[in-house]
Amino acid sequence: MKLYNALRNTAAFRQWFDFGEREVAHWFPGHMAKGIKQMRSTLKNVDCIIEIHDARIPFSGRNPLFQESLDVKPHLLILNKMDLADLSSKARILKKLERCGVRNVLYTDSLKQTDDSVKKLVPTVTELIKSKPRFNRDESSNYCLMVIGVPNVGKSSLTNALRRTYLKKGRATRVGGEPGITKAILTRIQVCERPVIHLLDTPGVLPPKIESVETGMKLALCGTILDHLVGEDIIADYLLFSLNRLQKFSYVEKYDLGEPSDDIQNVLKHIAVKLGKTQRVKAITGVGNITITIPNYTIAAYDFIRAFRRGELGRMVLD
Repeated sequence: MKLYNALRNTAAFRQWFDFGEREVAHWFPGHMAKGIKQMRSTLKNVDCIIEIHDARIPFSGRNPLFQESLDVKPHLLILNKMDLADLSSKARILKKLERCGVRNVLYTDSLKQTDDSVKKLVPTVTELIKSKPRFNRDESSNYCLMVIGVPNVGKSSLTNALRRTYLKKGRATRVGGEPGITKAILTRIQVCERPVIHLLDTPGVLPPKIESVETGMKLALCGTILDHLVGEDIIADYLLFSLNRLQKFSYVEKYDLGEPSDDIQNVLKHIAVKLGKTQRVKAITGVGNITITIPNYTIAAYDFIRAFRRGELGRMVLD
């Protein structure tokens, strides 16, 4: 009955999102341009490219700047954060990726202490490397992998997961919840003993020009662009639109809304009240002074977005 009522109440909700005249900021600072240059110069010493991306946006966030590298080296696409993605669409995604020429795909959750999918990475990569000539690397018995991807998709987490799985060692690279933690290519990090595998962790790189505002909004929602460059209010509104479009209504119960809403101001007001983030102020009216309660919409939007990123609003695929 609850789902029926939810669907009935959303019949008049937005069918498309009005971006207006907004433009997503182009976040391509100096360290990104430097990173691309370093990656290309190091490519001759690399045996396989590990492209890692967020499983919630398997198409939107892939950087076309990497294509040149992917064409000349064995390539494995890792869709990380699988614990946050709706895996019911996995077959559709894999089929579409194959049409785009991507045949080697692995889903992972690199933050998990023991992830079986991470254990598949070394055997998979070893087979990929053996399937192609290594050119100037033929005499080396060691393998070198380069991890690439847009910011904040789990590149450093994957490096640490591999070390944890194959070397029983702790983390070697810093991990953060915001884009831009890794600013430059690091020294080679060993992640496996048999065979000996070293990995290059690289800075997250976005395209200098994001193809559309909607693509940029998906990137921002998944945390690959700093929130303040887009605006947390618009990110929160796009999140609400996406939740309703995909019929993910867990936010209703989480924030005590009573029923789904298509009004972001209404949703943020409920969130602020639930969090106790309101302020009582005196206002002068024609009938005298009154006290009104003002919600803190900024804190509410921040909480709403973070709840999505932590998987508290349900598993989703935005593409």
